[in-house]
Amino acid sequence: MDIQAKKYLLIEWITSLSDSSLIDKLMQIAEKSDWWDEISDEERNSIEKGLKDISDGRVISHSDVMKRYEKYL
Repeated sequence: MDIQAKKYLLIEWITSLSDSSLIDKLMQIAEKSDWWDEISDEERNSIEKGLKDISDGRVISHSDVMKRYEKYL
Protein backbone atom coordinates (compact mmCIF):
# COMPACT_ATOMS: atom_id res chain seq x y z
CA MET A 1 0.00 0.00 0.00
CA ASP A 2 1.48 3.35 -0.99
CA ILE A 3 1.59 6.43 1.22
CA GLN A 4 -1.38 8.13 -0.48
CA ALA A 5 -3.58 5.08 0.09
CA LYS A 6 -2.52 4.98 3.75
CA LYS A 7 -3.38 8.65 4.15
CA TYR A 8 -6.79 8.08 2.58
CA LEU A 9 -7.51 5.20 4.97
CA LEU A 10 -6.48 7.35 7.92
CA ILE A 11 -8.74 10.17 6.77
CA GLU A 12 -11.67 7.78 6.46
CA TRP A 13 -10.96 6.35 9.91
CA ILE A 14 -10.59 9.78 11.55
CA THR A 15 -13.83 11.07 10.05
CA SER A 16 -15.67 8.07 11.50
CA LEU A 17 -14.40 8.64 15.05
CA SER A 18 -16.85 9.65 17.74
CA ASP A 19 -14.55 9.37 20.77
CA SER A 20 -13.58 12.97 21.56
CA SER A 21 -10.72 11.93 23.86
CA LEU A 22 -9.13 9.98 20.99
CA ILE A 23 -9.58 12.95 18.68
CA ASP A 24 -7.94 15.18 21.32
CA LYS A 25 -4.98 12.76 21.54
CA LEU A 26 -4.60 12.80 17.76
CA MET A 27 -4.64 16.61 17.84
CA GLN A 28 -1.88 16.61 20.48
CA ILE A 29 0.24 14.34 18.29
CA ALA A 30 -0.33 16.60 15.28
CA GLU A 31 0.63 19.72 17.26
CA LYS A 32 3.84 18.16 18.57
CA SER A 33 5.30 18.10 15.08
CA ASP A 34 8.48 20.18 15.16
CA TRP A 35 9.75 21.95 12.05
CA TRP A 36 13.30 21.18 13.20
CA ASP A 37 12.65 17.51 12.50
CA GLU A 38 11.41 18.32 9.01
CA ILE A 39 14.50 20.14 7.71
CA SER A 40 17.65 18.58 6.27
CA ASP A 41 20.92 18.06 8.15
CA GLU A 42 22.49 20.74 5.96
CA GLU A 43 19.81 23.25 6.97
CA ARG A 44 20.18 22.35 10.67
CA ASN A 45 23.97 22.73 10.47
CA SER A 46 23.60 26.11 8.77
CA ILE A 47 21.21 27.35 11.47
CA GLU A 48 23.48 26.07 14.24
CA LYS A 49 26.48 27.80 12.62
CA GLY A 50 24.52 31.06 12.46
CA LEU A 51 23.53 30.80 16.11
CA LYS A 52 27.16 30.15 17.06
CA ASP A 53 28.24 33.19 15.02
CA ILE A 54 25.73 35.29 16.97
CA SER A 55 26.89 33.98 20.35
CA ASP A 56 30.52 34.57 19.35
CA GLY A 57 29.75 38.16 18.31
CA ARG A 58 30.36 37.61 14.59
CA VAL A 59 27.46 39.75 13.41
CA ILE A 60 26.95 42.91 11.37
CA SER A 61 23.95 45.15 11.93
CA HIS A 62 21.44 45.65 9.17
CA SER A 63 22.24 49.37 8.99
CA ASP A 64 25.97 48.66 8.57
CA VAL A 65 25.26 46.22 5.75
CA MET A 66 22.99 48.75 4.05
CA LYS A 67 25.67 51.46 4.30
CA ARG A 68 28.30 49.14 2.90
CA TYR A 69 26.23 47.98 -0.07
CA GLU A 70 23.97 50.96 -0.81
CA LYS A 71 26.01 51.84 -3.91
CA TYR A 72 24.99 48.48 -5.42
CA LEU A 73 21.28 48.91 -4.74
